[in-house]
Amino acid sequence: MNSKLKHTQLIKTEAKRLGFLSCGISKAQFLEEEAPRLEKWLNNKMHGEMHYMENHFDKRLDPTKLIEGSKSVVSLLLNYFPGEEQCQNTFKVSKYAYGTDYHFVIKNKLKSLLHYIQEEIGEVNGRAFVDSAPVLDKAWAAKSGLGWIGKNGNLLTQQVGSFYFIAELIVDLELDYDTTTTDHCGTCTACIDACPTEAIVEPYVVDGSKCISYFTIELKENIPTEFKGKFDDWMFGCDVCQDVCPWNRFSQPHREPLFHPHPELLSMTKKDWKEITEDTFKKVFKNSAVKRTKFSGLKRNIQFLK
Repeated sequence: MNSKLKHTQLIKTEAKRLGFLSCGISKAQFLEEEAPRLEKWLNNKMHGEMHYMENHFDKRLDPTKLIEGSKSVVSLLLNYFPGEEQCQNTFKVSKYAYGTDYHFVIKNKLKSLLHYIQEEIGEVNGRAFVDSAPVLDKAWAAKSGLGWIGKNGNLLTQQVGSFYFIAELIVDLELDYDTTTTDHCGTCTACIDACPTEAIVEPYVVDGSKCISYFTIELKENIPTEFKGKFDDWMFGCDVCQDVCPWNRFSQPHREPLFHPHPELLSMTKKDWKEITEDTFKKVFKNSAVKRTKFSGLKRNIQFLK
């Protein structure tokens, strides 16, 4: 067995041991197909107030400009689909934010993986990325054969769905590269038809500035009144386009203890949320991604839903 193949198998085996759902690898190079798409999306102002999306355009499309000497992008998926969900008829939190902030959970796993690679293979330089740098996660995961980018803009995987996080290790090690998979959305338009704010403006194009996740997390100003009554009770994030996707009927509950929610999150009613105190907020969302919106942001969102 050649060293590229051996090293690749070593990395994929360890990724599985660390609890990752799957691991795919692609050559670190310029993302030719994504470049015009990203440029058009930005020119059409579909990123709204997310001005950071305009920064580092070249680095977003070329990992060799981000990490000198990089040769491979190791893409990893980590399941977050919960075994239990919030009670019925309440203000909703996106499933990915139920437990401990994924940045911490995945960063630790990635550090372990990189450390293992360095111990087993030798001097390998690399960096871990979890949705926190100019890296096009979904594009790399698709390039690595882990799924295809669906009409709702999410990475979809047959027999698995899309309730998972995507992360990368970009390393200066040549590996055995995976091939892309085919698109299996077919004629389905479930996500487009179900989006409460009509943010999926056409198949495969999501106007981020119309997305409930954008309004409830990214937007710091007041939510435009034209969207009043269109939030379908989502107070942090939104899962509608994933919930209706036929591929998500295959979703299996995760096995990551840190992703288990605080029991109160599952049982709180609309009345409880309307009366939430800062102490309860800190307790229920102690290490959660919901802290991004702060207590004041969540209160604003709840107020908007009343």
